[in-house]
Amino acid sequence: MPQTRPRRSALYMPGAKARALEKARTLPADALILDLEDAVGPSEKDAARRMVVEAVRAGGFGPREVTIRVNGLETPWGEADLKAAAEAKPDAVVIPKVDGPEDLAEAAARLDAAGAGDVALWAMMETPLGILDAREIAAAPRLACLVMGANDLVKELGAEHTPERAEVATSLGICLLAARAHGLAVLDGVYNAFKDQDGLEAACRAGRAMGFDGKTLIHPDQLAVANRVFAPSEAELEFARRQVAAFEETRAKGEAVAVVDGSIVENLHVETARALIAKAEAIAKLEAEAA
Repeated sequence: MPQTRPRRSALYMPGAKARALEKARTLPADALILDLEDAVGPSEKDAARRMVVEAVRAGGFGPREVTIRVNGLETPWGEADLKAAAEAKPDAVVIPKVDGPEDLAEAAARLDAAGAGDVALWAMMETPLGILDAREIAAAPRLACLVMGANDLVKELGAEHTPERAEVATSLGICLLAARAHGLAVLDGVYNAFKDQDGLEAACRAGRAMGFDGKTLIHPDQLAVANRVFAPSEAELEFARRQVAAFEETRAKGEAVAVVDGSIVENLHVETARALIAKAEAIAKLEAEAA
């Protein structure tokens, strides 16, 4: 089942921009990805690393889940990024372009050596090898979340972006299966046209229907749509509560199946309904703490 901790929205924030890091403390994002990789040019890497460490150590992010996306260990900046992340101790470190579980094992070992053994890992799923090894990657210790990197994946596949996303449908499904098999959260990839609110909503609805917990975002203006779409609606919650009540009443009579609005309600439906209610409660708690 999807994770209880809300991850409706995970917003990338450029690590080289001090104003963005400050603004992140006030945005209604469930999770923040302070980025040292794609959003930071080579000449800015060192400065961005220092700024992100200072921001995370200073705190002030409230209940938001704070993560740092580092550069890969194969790059000139990866080792220093991991050392800095270990010093900052965010909620998680996001590892880009994970090809297999050995990439996560190496990152975990570096964090452990630096005294950050309690920091979780998120894995970016954005390479053909990574998709093919999704099952093994999802089984890695300390891994909390799989993050789809659709832009890089489309490039690596030699494919083209389409509204229907047929080019990444297989990859999305494989990663969803792997995440659920190992009890992980899983986030859908970004929607590039950040000014297209209708297109974003359609993409979020498609992602939620597939089973994703939330969506990674590239602009604060995308937060409201993602938060709304990936949260249970009042109508969904009302129906879920009626399912639970009807099922409990039926069980009290010694029967196994209830009926709500002409549809059968069995134990599996009640488990889904209770998970939906728990998610709504977790969102309400997070929003109250962030207020």
